[in-house]
Amino acid sequence: MSILYNVCLVLVLIGALNWGLVAAANFDLVAALLAGGGKFGNISTLSRVIYGLVGVSALYVGTQYFLQMMK
Repeated sequence: MSILYNVCLVLVLIGALNWGLVAAANFDLVAALLAGGGKFGNISTLSRVIYGLVGVSALYVGTQYFLQMMK
């Protein structure tokens, strides 16, 4: 596994944990850490960048997974 894949996988796991917290407790961990709030929807520019990186990472990890399955 490449370093890029591992970094992307960690970001995807952070995103999954964050969405689990949003669903279970209406608490946004990324917003709490970066915007000073924890309420879902309270988003800063830095939070938006993190959310974007998580999304791109999910696409990368998903693509790599399916490419491995095709071999």
